[in-house]
Amino acid sequence: MPKSSTFYKSILSLSLIFGLAYLSSCQSDVKPTQDRPNIIFIMSDDHAYQAISAYDNSLIETPNIDRIAKMGMLFTQASVTNSICAPSRATILTGKHSHMNGKIDNHFPFDTTNVTFPQLFQDAGYQTAMFGKLHFGNNPKGFDQFKILPGQGAYYNPDFITKNEGNIQVKGYVTDIITDMTLDWLQNERKKEDPFLLFYLHKAPHRSWLMAERHLDEFTNKTFPEPPTLFDDYSGRTAPVAEAEMSILHHMSWAGDHKISPIVMDEIGLDEIGFDKPRYNYSFERFTPEQRESFERVYGKIGEELKKIYPTMTEEDLMRWKYQRYMQDYLGTIKSVDENVGRLLDYLEANNMMENTIIVYTSDQGFYLGEHGWFDKRFVYDESFKTPLLVAWPSKVEPGTRSDALVQNLDFAQTFLDAAGIPAPSDMQGESMIPILTGNEEEWTRDAVYYHYYEYPAEHMVNRHYAIVTADYKLIHYYYVEDEWELIDRKKDPLELKNVYNDPAYAEIREDLHRRLEELRVKYKDNSALSQKYIDQLLSDAEAGKVFGIDSAKVQAVKARRREVENR
Repeated sequence: MPKSSTFYKSILSLSLIFGLAYLSSCQSDVKPTQDRPNIIFIMSDDHAYQAISAYDNSLIETPNIDRIAKMGMLFTQASVTNSICAPSRATILTGKHSHMNGKIDNHFPFDTTNVTFPQLFQDAGYQTAMFGKLHFGNNPKGFDQFKILPGQGAYYNPDFITKNEGNIQVKGYVTDIITDMTLDWLQNERKKEDPFLLFYLHKAPHRSWLMAERHLDEFTNKTFPEPPTLFDDYSGRTAPVAEAEMSILHHMSWAGDHKISPIVMDEIGLDEIGFDKPRYNYSFERFTPEQRESFERVYGKIGEELKKIYPTMTEEDLMRWKYQRYMQDYLGTIKSVDENVGRLLDYLEANNMMENTIIVYTSDQGFYLGEHGWFDKRFVYDESFKTPLLVAWPSKVEPGTRSDALVQNLDFAQTFLDAAGIPAPSDMQGESMIPILTGNEEEWTRDAVYYHYYEYPAEHMVNRHYAIVTADYKLIHYYYVEDEWELIDRKKDPLELKNVYNDPAYAEIREDLHRRLEELRVKYKDNSALSQKYIDQLLSDAEAGKVFGIDSAKVQAVKARRREVENR
Protein backbone atom coordinates (compact mmCIF):
# COMPACT_ATOMS: atom_id res chain seq x y z
CA MET A 1 0.00 0.00 0.00
CA PRO A 2 2.73 2.58 0.79
CA LYS A 3 4.27 1.95 -2.69
CA SER A 4 0.87 2.26 -4.38
CA SER A 5 0.00 5.45 -2.43
CA THR A 6 3.28 7.10 -3.46
CA PHE A 7 2.61 6.16 -7.10
CA TYR A 8 -0.87 7.72 -7.09
CA LYS A 9 0.41 10.87 -5.37
CA SER A 10 3.02 11.23 -8.11
CA ILE A 11 0.37 10.82 -10.81
CA LEU A 12 -1.84 13.44 -9.12
CA SER A 13 1.06 15.88 -8.86
CA LEU A 14 1.95 15.45 -12.52
CA SER A 15 -1.69 15.86 -13.53
CA LEU A 16 -1.96 19.06 -11.53
CA ILE A 17 1.22 20.46 -13.06
CA PHE A 18 0.14 19.65 -16.62
CA GLY A 19 -3.37 20.96 -15.96
CA LEU A 20 -2.09 24.27 -14.65
CA ALA A 21 0.30 24.54 -17.57
CA TYR A 22 -2.58 23.95 -19.99
CA LEU A 23 -4.78 26.59 -18.33
CA SER A 24 -1.87 29.01 -18.32
CA SER A 25 -1.28 28.47 -22.04
CA CYS A 26 -4.99 29.02 -22.79
CA GLN A 27 -5.03 32.31 -20.91
CA SER A 28 -1.56 33.60 -21.77
CA ASP A 29 -2.92 35.98 -24.41
CA VAL A 30 -5.25 37.70 -21.92
CA LYS A 31 -4.09 40.10 -19.21
CA PRO A 32 -4.62 39.11 -15.57
CA THR A 33 -7.96 40.41 -14.29
CA GLN A 34 -6.43 42.90 -11.86
CA ASP A 35 -4.39 44.55 -14.66
CA ARG A 36 -7.22 44.99 -17.13
CA PRO A 37 -8.80 48.43 -17.30
CA ASN A 38 -12.46 49.22 -17.06
CA ILE A 39 -13.76 50.87 -20.24
CA ILE A 40 -16.57 53.41 -20.39
CA PHE A 41 -17.60 54.23 -23.94
CA ILE A 42 -19.69 57.42 -24.08
CA MET A 43 -21.25 58.18 -27.44
CA SER A 44 -23.79 60.81 -28.39
CA ASP A 45 -25.69 60.97 -31.67
CA ASP A 46 -24.77 63.65 -34.24
CA HIS A 47 -22.67 65.66 -31.78
CA ALA A 48 -20.55 68.00 -33.92
CA TYR A 49 -17.03 68.67 -32.73
CA GLN A 50 -17.83 72.38 -33.27
CA ALA A 51 -20.25 72.08 -30.34
CA ILE A 52 -17.67 70.93 -27.78
CA SER A 53 -15.76 73.77 -26.15
CA ALA A 54 -12.56 71.72 -25.92
CA TYR A 55 -12.56 72.04 -29.74
CA ASP A 56 -14.28 75.42 -30.16
CA ASN A 57 -16.14 77.46 -27.56
CA SER A 58 -17.84 79.93 -29.91
CA LEU A 59 -21.20 78.11 -29.72
CA ILE A 60 -21.41 76.44 -26.30
CA GLU A 61 -19.42 75.66 -23.18
CA THR A 62 -19.22 71.96 -22.31
CA PRO A 63 -17.18 71.94 -19.08
CA ASN A 64 -17.86 68.31 -18.21
CA ILE A 65 -17.04 66.83 -21.59
CA ASP A 66 -13.96 69.07 -21.54
CA ARG A 67 -12.89 67.37 -18.31
CA ILE A 68 -12.18 64.23 -20.32
CA ALA A 69 -9.92 66.22 -22.65
CA LYS A 70 -8.11 67.76 -19.69
CA MET A 71 -7.59 64.32 -18.15
CA GLY A 72 -6.39 62.77 -21.39
CA MET A 73 -6.07 63.24 -25.14
CA LEU A 74 -8.10 65.17 -27.72
CA PHE A 75 -7.96 63.93 -31.32
CA THR A 76 -8.20 66.73 -33.88
CA GLN A 77 -8.51 64.52 -36.98
CA ALA A 78 -10.66 61.61 -35.79
CA SER A 79 -13.13 60.58 -38.48
CA VAL A 80 -15.74 58.01 -39.48
CA THR A 81 -15.80 55.57 -42.38
CA ASN A 82 -19.43 56.29 -43.34
CA SER A 83 -21.20 59.32 -41.87
CA ILE A 84 -24.62 57.99 -40.97
CA CYS A 85 -25.95 56.64 -37.68
CA ALA A 86 -26.47 52.86 -37.80
CA PRO A 87 -23.55 52.12 -40.19
CA SER A 88 -21.18 54.05 -37.93
CA ARG A 89 -22.30 52.03 -34.93
CA ALA A 90 -21.88 48.76 -36.83
CA THR A 91 -18.32 49.77 -37.75
CA ILE A 92 -17.54 50.57 -34.12
CA LEU A 93 -18.86 47.21 -32.91
CA THR A 94 -17.15 45.09 -35.57
CA GLY A 95 -13.98 46.98 -36.48
CA LYS A 96 -14.97 46.55 -40.13
CA HIS A 97 -15.97 48.87 -42.96
CA SER A 98 -19.66 48.99 -43.86
CA HIS A 99 -19.37 46.75 -46.92
CA MET A 100 -17.78 44.07 -44.72
CA ASN A 101 -20.31 44.14 -41.87
CA GLY A 102 -23.37 44.53 -44.13
CA LYS A 103 -24.75 47.71 -42.54
CA ILE A 104 -24.01 50.10 -45.41
CA ASP A 105 -26.96 52.40 -44.72
CA ASN A 106 -30.08 52.67 -42.59
CA HIS A 107 -31.98 50.34 -44.94
CA PHE A 108 -29.74 47.29 -45.31
CA PRO A 109 -29.55 44.89 -42.35
CA PHE A 110 -26.54 44.28 -40.17
CA ASP A 111 -24.94 40.89 -40.83
CA THR A 112 -25.55 39.16 -37.51
CA THR A 113 -22.85 36.56 -38.18
CA ASN A 114 -20.31 39.28 -37.37
CA VAL A 115 -18.48 38.96 -34.08
CA THR A 116 -18.67 42.20 -32.10
CA PHE A 117 -15.94 43.26 -29.74
CA PRO A 118 -18.26 43.25 -26.66
CA GLN A 119 -18.71 39.51 -27.24
CA LEU A 120 -14.95 39.09 -26.97
CA PHE A 121 -14.87 41.13 -23.77
CA GLN A 122 -17.66 39.05 -22.30
CA ASP A 123 -15.84 35.83 -23.21
CA ALA A 124 -12.67 37.19 -21.58
CA GLY A 125 -14.38 37.72 -18.22
CA TYR A 126 -15.50 41.34 -18.50
CA GLN A 127 -18.86 42.37 -17.12
CA THR A 128 -20.66 44.17 -19.96
CA ALA A 129 -23.59 46.59 -20.07
CA MET A 130 -25.24 48.96 -22.54
CA PHE A 131 -27.66 51.81 -21.83
CA GLY A 132 -29.17 54.20 -24.38
CA LYS A 133 -29.32 54.33 -28.14
CA LEU A 134 -28.01 51.43 -30.24
CA HIS A 135 -30.23 52.25 -33.27
CA PHE A 136 -30.41 48.79 -34.83
CA GLY A 137 -31.50 45.44 -33.47
CA ASN A 138 -33.21 44.67 -30.19
CA ASN A 139 -30.83 42.18 -28.59
CA PRO A 140 -27.23 43.44 -28.63
CA LYS A 141 -24.72 40.62 -28.55
CA GLY A 142 -22.15 40.37 -25.82
CA PHE A 143 -23.95 42.28 -23.06
CA ASP A 144 -24.83 40.94 -19.62
CA GLN A 145 -27.24 43.83 -19.15
CA PHE A 146 -28.86 46.31 -21.53
CA LYS A 147 -31.66 48.84 -21.69
CA ILE A 148 -31.82 50.35 -25.17
CA LEU A 149 -34.10 52.70 -27.06
CA PRO A 150 -36.06 51.14 -29.92
CA GLY A 151 -34.78 52.63 -33.17
CA GLN A 152 -34.28 56.38 -32.84
CA GLY A 153 -36.06 56.50 -29.50
CA ALA A 154 -37.95 59.44 -28.02
CA TYR A 155 -36.72 62.47 -26.06
CA TYR A 156 -39.61 62.46 -23.59
CA ASN A 157 -41.08 59.53 -21.67
CA PRO A 158 -39.11 57.07 -23.81
CA ASP A 159 -39.65 53.38 -24.33
CA PHE A 160 -36.82 50.93 -23.68
CA ILE A 161 -36.09 47.37 -24.74
CA THR A 162 -34.50 45.63 -21.75
CA LYS A 163 -32.75 42.37 -21.18
CA ASN A 164 -34.60 41.38 -18.02
CA GLU A 165 -37.76 43.52 -17.82
CA GLY A 166 -39.18 43.29 -21.32
CA ASN A 167 -40.35 46.52 -22.96
CA ILE A 168 -40.80 49.40 -20.54
CA GLN A 169 -41.63 53.11 -20.62
CA VAL A 170 -39.91 55.55 -18.27
CA LYS A 171 -41.28 58.99 -17.48
CA GLY A 172 -38.88 61.88 -17.87
CA TYR A 173 -36.17 63.20 -20.18
CA VAL A 174 -34.16 60.66 -22.11
CA THR A 175 -30.67 62.02 -21.39
CA ASP A 176 -31.35 62.04 -17.65
CA ILE A 177 -32.94 58.60 -17.75
CA ILE A 178 -30.05 56.95 -19.62
CA THR A 179 -27.68 58.39 -17.04
CA ASP A 180 -29.88 57.20 -14.15
CA MET A 181 -29.78 53.68 -15.59
CA THR A 182 -26.02 53.85 -16.05
CA LEU A 183 -25.34 55.06 -12.52
CA ASP A 184 -27.74 52.51 -11.06
CA TRP A 185 -25.85 49.72 -12.81
CA LEU A 186 -22.52 51.00 -11.55
CA GLN A 187 -23.84 51.25 -8.00
CA ASN A 188 -25.97 48.11 -7.75
CA GLU A 189 -25.07 45.58 -10.45
CA ARG A 190 -21.37 46.05 -11.09
CA LYS A 191 -19.23 43.23 -9.75
CA LYS A 192 -16.31 44.94 -8.06
CA GLU A 193 -14.03 41.96 -8.55
CA ASP A 194 -14.39 42.01 -12.37
CA PRO A 195 -13.37 44.59 -14.95
CA PHE A 196 -16.25 46.05 -16.94
CA LEU A 197 -17.11 47.37 -20.39
CA LEU A 198 -19.89 49.97 -20.20
CA PHE A 199 -21.66 51.56 -23.19
CA TYR A 200 -23.31 54.87 -22.21
CA LEU A 201 -25.08 56.00 -25.39
CA HIS A 202 -27.08 59.20 -25.75
CA LYS A 203 -29.90 59.92 -28.18
CA ALA A 204 -29.13 63.64 -28.10
CA PRO A 205 -28.44 65.71 -30.06
CA HIS A 206 -30.24 63.82 -32.84
CA ARG A 207 -33.00 65.54 -34.80
CA SER A 208 -35.71 66.77 -33.87
CA TRP A 209 -33.87 68.36 -30.93
CA LEU A 210 -36.13 68.52 -27.90
CA MET A 211 -34.17 69.99 -25.01
CA ALA A 212 -34.89 69.40 -21.33
CA GLU A 213 -37.61 71.63 -19.85
CA ARG A 214 -35.05 73.22 -17.53
CA HIS A 215 -33.15 74.66 -20.50
CA LEU A 216 -36.04 76.02 -22.57
CA ASP A 217 -35.95 79.63 -21.39
CA GLU A 218 -32.16 79.85 -21.46
CA PHE A 219 -31.51 78.51 -24.95
CA THR A 220 -34.51 79.90 -26.84
CA ASN A 221 -33.29 83.37 -25.89
CA LYS A 222 -29.69 82.91 -27.05
CA THR A 223 -28.17 84.23 -30.28
CA PHE A 224 -25.33 82.33 -31.92
CA PRO A 225 -22.59 83.36 -34.38
CA GLU A 226 -23.15 82.36 -38.00
CA PRO A 227 -20.62 80.17 -39.84
CA PRO A 228 -18.83 81.91 -42.73
CA THR A 229 -20.36 79.53 -45.30
CA LEU A 230 -23.99 79.83 -44.15
CA PHE A 231 -24.89 81.37 -47.53
CA ASP A 232 -22.74 79.06 -49.66
CA ASP A 233 -23.95 79.01 -53.30
CA TYR A 234 -22.04 75.78 -54.12
CA SER A 235 -20.29 77.32 -57.11
CA GLY A 236 -17.01 75.73 -58.18
CA ARG A 237 -17.94 72.28 -56.94
CA THR A 238 -19.83 69.20 -58.09
CA ALA A 239 -23.46 68.53 -59.00
CA PRO A 240 -24.02 66.29 -55.92
CA VAL A 241 -23.25 69.22 -53.62
CA ALA A 242 -26.02 71.30 -55.17
CA GLU A 243 -28.44 68.35 -55.27
CA ALA A 244 -28.28 67.52 -51.56
CA GLU A 245 -31.49 68.16 -49.62
CA MET A 246 -29.97 69.38 -46.35
CA SER A 247 -30.59 73.11 -46.61
CA ILE A 248 -31.61 74.82 -43.39
CA LEU A 249 -33.67 77.24 -45.48
CA HIS A 250 -35.40 74.78 -47.79
CA HIS A 251 -35.42 71.40 -46.01
CA MET A 252 -35.64 72.09 -42.29
CA SER A 253 -39.29 71.82 -41.31
CA TRP A 254 -41.43 74.45 -39.59
CA ALA A 255 -43.31 72.26 -37.12
CA GLY A 256 -41.20 69.11 -36.93
CA ASP A 257 -37.90 70.94 -36.45
CA HIS A 258 -38.69 74.51 -35.36
CA LYS A 259 -41.75 73.61 -33.23
CA ILE A 260 -44.04 76.12 -34.92
CA SER A 261 -47.48 74.67 -34.23
CA PRO A 262 -49.48 73.36 -37.20
CA ILE A 263 -52.17 75.92 -36.31
CA VAL A 264 -49.71 78.80 -36.64
CA MET A 265 -48.34 77.30 -39.86
CA ASP A 266 -51.83 77.35 -41.34
CA GLU A 267 -52.43 80.92 -40.15
CA ILE A 268 -49.23 82.12 -41.81
CA GLY A 269 -49.78 79.95 -44.89
CA LEU A 270 -46.61 77.88 -44.56
CA ASP A 271 -46.35 74.73 -46.65
CA GLU A 272 -45.21 71.52 -44.99
CA ILE A 273 -41.60 70.51 -45.53
CA GLY A 274 -41.15 66.74 -45.53
CA PHE A 275 -42.76 64.93 -42.58
CA ASP A 276 -43.44 68.24 -40.94
CA LYS A 277 -46.67 68.11 -38.96
CA PRO A 278 -46.49 64.32 -38.25
CA ARG A 279 -43.06 64.79 -36.66
CA TYR A 280 -44.41 67.60 -34.50
CA ASN A 281 -47.46 65.59 -33.48
CA TYR A 282 -45.35 62.52 -32.60
CA SER A 283 -43.18 64.57 -30.24
CA PHE A 284 -45.97 66.55 -28.59
CA GLU A 285 -48.27 63.55 -28.14
CA ARG A 286 -45.62 61.88 -25.96
CA PHE A 287 -45.57 64.75 -23.48
CA THR A 288 -47.33 64.67 -20.15
CA PRO A 289 -49.75 67.62 -19.73
CA GLU A 290 -47.12 69.44 -17.67
CA GLN A 291 -44.38 68.89 -20.25
CA ARG A 292 -46.64 70.00 -23.09
CA GLU A 293 -47.55 73.15 -21.21
CA SER A 294 -43.85 74.02 -20.84
CA PHE A 295 -43.18 73.59 -24.54
CA GLU A 296 -46.32 75.37 -25.72
CA ARG A 297 -45.55 78.32 -23.41
CA VAL A 298 -42.08 78.80 -24.92
CA TYR A 299 -42.66 77.88 -28.55
CA GLY A 300 -46.07 79.54 -28.64
CA LYS A 301 -44.32 82.89 -28.12
CA ILE A 302 -41.87 82.08 -30.91
CA GLY A 303 -44.76 81.22 -33.24
CA GLU A 304 -46.58 84.47 -32.46
CA GLU A 305 -43.42 86.48 -33.14
CA LEU A 306 -42.97 84.67 -36.48
CA LYS A 307 -46.54 85.57 -37.46
CA LYS A 308 -45.68 89.26 -37.03
CA ILE A 309 -42.39 89.31 -38.94
CA TYR A 310 -42.92 86.66 -41.62
CA PRO A 311 -44.76 88.85 -44.18
CA THR A 312 -41.74 91.15 -44.57
CA MET A 313 -38.96 88.55 -44.33
CA THR A 314 -36.55 88.02 -47.25
CA GLU A 315 -34.92 84.65 -47.99
CA GLU A 316 -31.82 85.90 -46.18
CA ASP A 317 -33.93 86.86 -43.15
CA LEU A 318 -35.58 83.42 -43.18
CA MET A 319 -32.23 81.65 -43.36
CA ARG A 320 -30.93 83.63 -40.42
CA TRP A 321 -34.11 83.05 -38.42
CA LYS A 322 -34.11 79.31 -39.11
CA TYR A 323 -30.39 79.02 -38.32
CA GLN A 324 -30.89 80.62 -34.89
CA ARG A 325 -33.86 78.37 -34.14
CA TYR A 326 -31.82 75.34 -35.19
CA MET A 327 -28.88 76.28 -32.98
CA GLN A 328 -31.09 77.05 -29.98
CA ASP A 329 -32.69 73.61 -30.04
CA TYR A 330 -29.62 71.60 -31.08
CA LEU A 331 -27.32 73.18 -28.51
CA GLY A 332 -30.03 73.02 -25.85
CA THR A 333 -30.00 69.23 -26.09
CA ILE A 334 -26.21 69.22 -25.75
CA LYS A 335 -26.44 71.16 -22.51
CA SER A 336 -28.12 68.19 -20.85
CA VAL A 337 -25.62 65.75 -22.35
CA ASP A 338 -22.80 67.73 -20.78
CA GLU A 339 -24.57 67.92 -17.41
CA ASN A 340 -25.09 64.18 -17.38
CA VAL A 341 -21.54 63.37 -18.42
CA GLY A 342 -20.61 65.42 -15.37
CA ARG A 343 -22.85 63.23 -13.19
CA LEU A 344 -21.02 60.14 -14.42
CA LEU A 345 -17.55 61.63 -13.92
CA ASP A 346 -18.49 62.81 -10.44
CA TYR A 347 -19.63 59.29 -9.55
CA LEU A 348 -16.38 57.77 -10.79
CA GLU A 349 -14.31 60.27 -8.81
CA ALA A 350 -16.38 59.83 -5.64
CA ASN A 351 -15.95 56.06 -5.82
CA ASN A 352 -12.21 56.07 -6.65
CA MET A 353 -12.80 54.47 -10.06
CA MET A 354 -10.80 56.82 -12.28
CA GLU A 355 -7.32 55.37 -12.03
CA ASN A 356 -7.80 52.19 -14.02
CA THR A 357 -10.72 53.27 -16.20
CA ILE A 358 -10.54 54.29 -19.86
CA ILE A 359 -13.16 56.98 -20.55
CA VAL A 360 -14.00 57.74 -24.17
CA TYR A 361 -16.27 60.50 -25.44
CA THR A 362 -17.24 60.50 -29.10
CA SER A 363 -20.16 60.79 -31.50
CA ASP A 364 -21.35 58.40 -34.20
CA GLN A 365 -20.31 61.11 -36.68
CA GLY A 366 -20.09 64.86 -37.06
CA PHE A 367 -22.86 67.24 -38.09
CA TYR A 368 -23.31 70.44 -40.08
CA LEU A 369 -24.17 73.43 -37.91
CA GLY A 370 -24.98 75.78 -40.76
CA GLU A 371 -21.74 75.26 -42.67
CA HIS A 372 -22.57 75.33 -46.40
CA GLY A 373 -26.10 76.25 -45.33
CA TRP A 374 -26.64 72.67 -44.18
CA PHE A 375 -27.79 70.51 -41.32
CA ASP A 376 -27.33 66.70 -41.14
CA LYS A 377 -24.17 64.81 -42.22
CA ARG A 378 -23.34 62.20 -44.98
CA PHE A 379 -20.75 64.08 -47.08
CA VAL A 380 -17.02 63.52 -46.58
CA TYR A 381 -16.56 67.25 -45.89
CA ASP A 382 -15.03 67.85 -42.48
CA GLU A 383 -18.08 68.81 -40.44
CA SER A 384 -19.69 65.39 -40.98
CA PHE A 385 -16.61 63.28 -41.74
CA LYS A 386 -14.73 64.31 -38.61
CA THR A 387 -16.03 63.31 -35.20
CA PRO A 388 -15.12 64.38 -31.68
CA LEU A 389 -12.85 61.95 -29.85
CA LEU A 390 -11.61 62.47 -26.29
CA VAL A 391 -9.85 59.67 -24.40
CA ALA A 392 -8.81 59.68 -20.73
CA TRP A 393 -6.85 56.90 -19.04
CA PRO A 394 -5.23 58.47 -15.98
CA SER A 395 -2.60 55.80 -15.47
CA LYS A 396 -1.52 55.73 -19.13
CA VAL A 397 -2.48 58.87 -21.12
CA GLU A 398 -0.74 62.16 -20.39
CA PRO A 399 -3.32 64.80 -19.38
CA GLY A 400 -4.11 67.66 -21.72
CA THR A 401 -2.50 66.19 -24.83
CA ARG A 402 -3.63 66.44 -28.45
CA SER A 403 -3.07 64.26 -31.49
CA ASP A 404 -3.44 65.02 -35.20
CA ALA A 405 -3.24 61.33 -36.13
CA LEU A 406 -5.68 60.05 -38.77
CA VAL A 407 -7.71 57.74 -36.55
CA GLN A 408 -11.21 56.45 -37.28
CA ASN A 409 -14.16 54.80 -35.58
CA LEU A 410 -12.86 51.72 -37.40
CA ASP A 411 -10.06 51.64 -34.81
CA PHE A 412 -12.10 51.65 -31.61
CA ALA A 413 -12.62 47.88 -31.36
CA GLN A 414 -8.96 46.98 -31.74
CA THR A 415 -7.92 49.77 -29.39
CA PHE A 416 -10.18 48.51 -26.61
CA LEU A 417 -9.16 44.90 -27.19
CA ASP A 418 -5.49 45.88 -27.09
CA ALA A 419 -5.95 47.82 -23.86
CA ALA A 420 -7.63 44.81 -22.26
CA GLY A 421 -5.07 42.35 -23.55
CA ILE A 422 -7.65 40.46 -25.64
CA PRO A 423 -6.50 39.21 -29.06
CA ALA A 424 -8.31 40.89 -31.96
CA PRO A 425 -9.80 38.75 -34.76
CA SER A 426 -7.72 38.77 -37.92
CA ASP A 427 -10.59 40.08 -40.05
CA MET A 428 -10.88 43.37 -38.16
CA GLN A 429 -9.74 46.23 -40.39
CA GLY A 430 -8.72 48.94 -37.95
CA GLU A 431 -5.58 49.59 -35.93
CA SER A 432 -4.98 49.96 -32.21
CA MET A 433 -4.57 53.56 -31.08
CA ILE A 434 -2.70 52.49 -27.95
CA PRO A 435 0.69 53.65 -29.32
CA ILE A 436 -0.72 57.16 -29.80
CA LEU A 437 -2.42 57.21 -26.41
CA THR A 438 0.69 56.07 -24.57
CA GLY A 439 3.12 58.52 -26.18
CA ASN A 440 4.54 56.22 -28.84
CA GLU A 441 3.05 57.96 -31.88
CA GLU A 442 6.06 57.05 -34.01
CA GLU A 443 4.66 53.51 -34.09
CA TRP A 444 1.50 54.81 -35.83
CA THR A 445 2.15 54.65 -39.58
CA ARG A 446 -1.23 55.36 -41.21
CA ASP A 447 -1.11 58.38 -43.52
CA ALA A 448 -4.51 58.09 -45.23
CA VAL A 449 -8.03 56.91 -44.42
CA TYR A 450 -10.85 55.50 -46.55
CA TYR A 451 -14.46 56.70 -46.62
CA HIS A 452 -17.55 55.30 -48.38
CA TYR A 453 -21.11 56.66 -48.18
CA TYR A 454 -23.98 54.64 -49.72
CA GLU A 455 -27.44 55.97 -48.86
CA TYR A 456 -28.81 57.24 -52.20
CA PRO A 457 -31.52 57.65 -53.33
CA ALA A 458 -32.86 58.39 -49.87
CA GLU A 459 -33.73 61.18 -47.49
CA HIS A 460 -31.38 64.16 -48.04
CA MET A 461 -30.35 62.88 -51.49
CA VAL A 462 -26.58 62.83 -51.02
CA ASN A 463 -24.91 60.96 -53.90
CA ARG A 464 -22.97 57.80 -53.19
CA HIS A 465 -19.28 58.51 -52.95
CA TYR A 466 -15.99 57.12 -51.72
CA ALA A 467 -12.80 58.97 -50.89
CA ILE A 468 -9.24 58.95 -49.68
CA VAL A 469 -8.37 61.54 -47.03
CA THR A 470 -4.84 62.49 -46.06
CA ALA A 471 -3.58 65.27 -43.81
CA ASP A 472 -3.38 67.55 -46.85
CA TYR A 473 -5.96 66.42 -49.41
CA LYS A 474 -9.27 64.72 -50.14
CA LEU A 475 -9.93 62.90 -53.40
CA ILE A 476 -13.63 62.10 -53.74
CA HIS A 477 -15.47 60.03 -56.35
CA TYR A 478 -19.23 60.58 -56.63
CA TYR A 479 -20.30 57.50 -58.54
CA TYR A 480 -24.09 57.33 -58.31
CA VAL A 481 -26.15 58.92 -59.63
CA GLU A 482 -23.52 61.36 -60.90
CA ASP A 483 -20.02 60.36 -61.95
CA GLU A 484 -17.74 63.18 -60.84
CA TRP A 485 -14.42 63.65 -59.08
CA GLU A 486 -13.50 66.26 -56.52
CA LEU A 487 -10.11 67.22 -55.11
CA ILE A 488 -9.89 69.38 -52.00
CA ASP A 489 -6.71 71.04 -50.76
CA ARG A 490 -7.30 70.82 -47.02
CA LYS A 491 -4.51 73.21 -46.05
CA LYS A 492 -5.18 75.98 -48.59
CA ASP A 493 -8.97 75.57 -48.57
CA PRO A 494 -10.03 74.64 -45.01
CA LEU A 495 -13.64 75.68 -45.70
CA GLU A 496 -13.71 73.21 -48.61
CA LEU A 497 -15.13 75.60 -51.20
CA LYS A 498 -13.07 74.82 -54.30
CA ASN A 499 -12.73 71.69 -56.43
CA VAL A 500 -9.18 71.67 -57.86
CA TYR A 501 -9.47 68.28 -59.57
CA ASN A 502 -8.95 69.76 -63.04
CA ASP A 503 -6.37 72.33 -61.99
CA PRO A 504 -3.08 71.52 -63.84
CA ALA A 505 -1.10 72.59 -60.78
CA TYR A 506 -2.50 69.55 -58.94
CA ALA A 507 -1.91 66.99 -61.72
CA GLU A 508 0.84 65.06 -59.92
CA ILE A 509 -1.00 65.15 -56.60
CA ARG A 510 -4.19 63.95 -58.29
CA GLU A 511 -2.47 60.98 -59.93
CA ASP A 512 -0.74 60.01 -56.70
CA LEU A 513 -4.05 60.15 -54.80
CA HIS A 514 -5.76 58.02 -57.47
CA ARG A 515 -3.09 55.36 -57.02
CA ARG A 516 -3.32 55.44 -53.25
CA LEU A 517 -7.11 55.36 -53.33
CA GLU A 518 -7.09 52.18 -55.39
CA GLU A 519 -4.60 50.64 -52.98
CA LEU A 520 -6.94 51.41 -50.07
CA ARG A 521 -9.89 49.88 -51.91
CA VAL A 522 -7.91 46.70 -52.44
CA LYS A 523 -6.70 46.72 -48.82
CA TYR A 524 -10.23 47.06 -47.45
CA LYS A 525 -11.75 44.68 -50.05
CA ASP A 526 -14.05 47.26 -51.63
CA ASN A 527 -14.79 47.42 -55.35
CA SER A 528 -17.20 48.68 -58.01
CA ALA A 529 -18.97 45.36 -58.47
CA LEU A 530 -19.89 45.30 -54.78
CA SER A 531 -21.13 48.88 -54.98
CA GLN A 532 -23.30 48.06 -57.99
CA LYS A 533 -24.81 45.10 -56.16
CA TYR A 534 -25.93 47.39 -53.36
CA ILE A 535 -27.37 49.93 -55.84
CA ASP A 536 -29.37 47.27 -57.68
CA GLN A 537 -30.75 45.83 -54.44
CA LEU A 538 -31.79 49.21 -53.04
CA LEU A 539 -33.56 50.25 -56.25
CA SER A 540 -35.34 46.90 -56.36
CA ASP A 541 -36.46 47.28 -52.74
CA ALA A 542 -37.57 50.88 -53.34
CA GLU A 543 -39.69 49.90 -56.33
CA ALA A 544 -41.34 47.30 -54.09
CA GLY A 545 -42.14 49.99 -51.51
CA LYS A 546 -39.61 48.77 -48.96
CA VAL A 547 -37.42 51.90 -48.67
CA PHE A 548 -38.50 54.77 -46.41
CA GLY A 549 -39.28 57.93 -48.38
CA ILE A 550 -38.46 56.53 -51.84
CA ASP A 551 -41.27 55.39 -54.13
CA SER A 552 -41.30 53.87 -57.61
CA ALA A 553 -41.59 57.27 -59.32
CA LYS A 554 -38.45 58.49 -57.55
CA VAL A 555 -36.60 55.35 -58.61
CA GLN A 556 -37.57 55.86 -62.23
CA ALA A 557 -36.41 59.47 -62.11
CA VAL A 558 -33.05 58.42 -60.66
CA LYS A 559 -32.60 55.71 -63.30
CA ALA A 560 -33.41 58.21 -66.06
CA ARG A 561 -30.82 60.61 -64.69
CA ARG A 562 -28.27 57.85 -64.55
CA ARG A 563 -28.83 57.08 -68.22
CA GLU A 564 -28.20 60.73 -69.00
CA VAL A 565 -24.94 60.63 -67.02
CA GLU A 566 -23.76 57.50 -68.81
CA ASN A 567 -24.57 59.03 -72.23
CA ARG A 568 -22.63 62.26 -71.69
